[in-house]
Amino acid sequence: MENGTDSELQDIITFLRTSGTLKQIQRTGWVDIGINEPESVADHTFLTTVLCMLYADLKKLDVTKMLKMALIHDLPEAIIGDFMPSQKNAKTKKDEKNAICDILNLLPKKQRAEYYAIWTEYQQGKTQEAKAVRQLDKIEMALQAKEYEKMGHDKKCLERFVNSAQQFTEWVDLKHLLDRILEERK
Repeated sequence: MENGTDSELQDIITFLRTSGTLKQIQRTGWVDIGINEPESVADHTFLTTVLCMLYADLKKLDVTKMLKMALIHDLPEAIIGDFMPSQKNAKTKKDEKNAICDILNLLPKKQRAEYYAIWTEYQQGKTQEAKAVRQLDKIEMALQAKEYEKMGHDKKCLERFVNSAQQFTEWVDLKHLLDRILEERK
């Protein structure tokens, strides 16, 4: 960055501003069930990243890759908005891909290529790191559902999020973590 041209620096500032819009985008699932002032995509990303940091260290996975993956996994939502899984289709997937390319094209070539590869790895979900981040993403959702329940929101409305987390979490240790989170709901 220190030797960047004014144009390159302006692109980085635009990247940061675009990324920052995630602080204002409310998570659609929570809005859908009537949560007033729900968490933002950035709120979700933050706790998902913290979960990834801890889990990667505990399991000796590539922590840097997992942190980057967690930080950029929802970045396209800065352009296309937040969609629930049930709302996603071939068009939204294409829109996501176009959005991540538009956002990453603001960065220097090396970072652009690296971050796109990490985002694609997450989307494909084949590596240990991608599988972990995808499951931790759902576990964060269950944690948030628990928080909303503690705030007095209807447990029945929150069940679909808990069910989704349970269905998506496959690894035994992460299932155990999720079970402990859900035990606190009772």
